[in-house]
Amino acid sequence: MAGDESLIGSIGVLIIATRGAAGPGEVLVKIRGGSEAYIAWSPEPIPRGSTVLVINSRGTRTVDVSPWIDPLNPFPDNAV
Repeated sequence: MAGDESLIGSIGVLIIATRGAAGPGEVLVKIRGGSEAYIAWSPEPIPRGSTVLVINSRGTRTVDVSPWIDPLNPFPDNAV
């Protein structure tokens, strides 16, 4: 099944951590005027609560994600 191209470039938050090759997590993405959950895969584990960028849509509500750091806020509250 073809992926949903409109998801690529969306920002989301992991509600279930990804485990890299060991398994997917789940990401909540704001899209189409609401929020939707998708199965999220990443090459390396990413912890729950992390902000991520959707880099690919695999179809069937499954996406690839990458960690995202907001370039307008490069120093989050507790990272200084």
